[in-house]
Amino acid sequence: MPKVKTNSATKKRFALTGTGKLKRKHAYHSHILTKKSKKRKRNLDHTALVAGANERQIRELLNIR
Repeated sequence: MPKVKTNSATKKRFALTGTGKLKRKHAYHSHILTKKSKKRKRNLDHTALVAGANERQIRELLNIR
C-alpha cells in the first residue's frame, strides 16, 4: 500500500501549535493595502486559530489524526 500524500497547498497555509491546534493567517492582507487603515492591517497581521467546523477537513488534508 503506498503512502498517503499530504496536500501541498494546505501544508503551506496552516501550521500546528504546540497544543495541537491549527493556526492560520488572515485573508485580505496581500494587496490593495493603501485604502485599508493601519489598525485594520495590524489586526490582519496576527495569526488566528482554525474554526472547529473546518478543523477536521484540514486535518484530513494534512494527514494528521
